Formats: sequence, C-alpha cells, structure tokens
Amino acid sequence: MNWWDDVMHRAVVEVVLVGVLAGLIGVQVVLRRLSFFTMALTHASFPGVVAASIIGVNILVGGVFAGGVVALGVAALSRRRGQDAAAATGVLLSGGFALGAALVATQNGFSRELSTFLVGSILTASTSDLVTTAVVLLVVGLLLAVCARPLLFTGFDRSGAEAAGILTGFWDVVLLLTVEVVVVTVVPAAGTILALSLIVAPAAAARLWSGRMAVLFAVAVLLAVSSGLIGLYASARWNVAAGAAISLAATAFLLVSWVLVRVRNLVAAMRAEVVPA
Repeated sequence: MNWWDDVMHRAVVEVVLVGVLAGLIGVQVVLRRLSFFTMALTHASFPGVVAASIIGVNILVGGVFAGGVVALGVAALSRRRGQDAAAATGVLLSGGFALGAALVATQNGFSRELSTFLVGSILTASTSDLVTTAVVLLVVGLLLAVCARPLLFTGFDRSGAEAAGILTGFWDVVLLLTVEVVVVTVVPAAGTILALSLIVAPAAAARLWSGRMAVLFAVAVLLAVSSGLIGLYASARWNVAAGAAISLAATAFLLVSWVLVRVRNLVAAMRAEVVPA
C-alpha cells in the first residue's frame, strides 16, 4: 500500500500543516485581542460551510464567503462612532450558527454530518484537503511576512500608524479576512466550534513566555503542531473524537503554561525579597 493511502499518515500531514497555520495567525489574533471576533467567525462561517456541502462545492468557498460578509460588516461597524462592534459581533455569532442549524434541518438525513462540521473529522482528510491547507499556509505565511510592519504598526499604535500615512482600515480588513480564511481551512481538523482553541490557545500560551515576536511565532507554532499530534495520538489510542482531543491538548498547554509562569514569577519574587546577610 502507498504511504499516502494510509488514513493516519494523511491525518498527520494535515494536522502539522493546520498547526503551523493556526500558530502563525494565532499570534496576530492574541496580540490584537481578536479572540471574540474569531469565535464569532467560527460560528458565522458555519452556514456557509453547510451550504457549500449541500450544493457540492468546496467548503472553503462557502465558509470564506459567509465569514467574509461578517468580517467586512464588523470592520465597517467598528469604524462608526456610537456603534458597539462587540455587540454586533455577538449577535452575528449566534445568528450565524442558528442559520447553519436551520440549513442542516432542511436536509433529510443530513443531520448526522453535523458533528463533522462542528468538531472536525481529520481522519477523513483527503489529498485535496491537504493541498488546500498547504496552499493557504503558503499564502498566509507570505502575507504575514511581507505585511508584518503595517499589520503590527496598526495593531500596536493605531494613532501613530495613521500619522505615518498607513491605511489602518484597509489593514484591519486584510487581517480579518485572513483570519476568516484560516478559520475555514482549520474546519476539517477541528471543526467550526473547536477551531478557536487551536488558533488562540497556543498563541496565548506563547505570549505568557515571551514578548519577542520571533519567539512568539516559533513557540505558538510549536505548541499548535504539538497539540495536533497529541490530539491525533489520543484519538487513535483511546478512540475519542480527534477534534475534541486536539482542542483539549491546546487548552492543556495554555493551562500548564499559565501555572508554570505563575510559579516562576512567585519564585523570582521570593528570591528578590531575600536580603543577603
């Protein structure tokens, strides 16, 4: 049998690609405090993913379209004075998921596939899924590398960026749409619901350890890939849902990092209080 024909081998390749992708975009999400927006995208893209599956097109197309509408709407609302973008995002979060559930209900026998969209099904990853993930990873990686300066400048010092002539609104939209593409790409591995943990948790854990951008990206990618591999192993070893196992592994990395950093800071504070004789 060809190495590529083995289900587990394809799943390992997919989980590594998804881990790198989630780790890279997760740093931007955490630094710009877009975790809630990302959660809204996972829900808002759900009807697009379901609709694409029903009509027989690539779920990436449907998910990006649905999430793109939400991303542009949130970006527009956030630029209008007196508008509560967070409230609008929250409404879109529940509304998008409700629309997806309604679409599922219109199809006889389709409800059994609901869990695939919600928690992922990485063990059924096809060659086309891997090619799609690899292409998205290449594009997103190049985008984040080439556009690192305006993206970081806009996120850390918006007023300074505007004074420097940077189109902050444009770069906001670029980042939001990039996050949406990543969210939909992660769906086969972690589903629309659990994608948030794989994107946010590794980056949040990395943020606890360092504030240097190079270290942040490296640690976030390492933890995201490790979460995927550990979750995949747990799924095969104990027959649990792969998406849930991956999400739990990512969450565990965040909790362990928080505890270790707290202990490190406590030890450092105790040492500082010791007065030499």
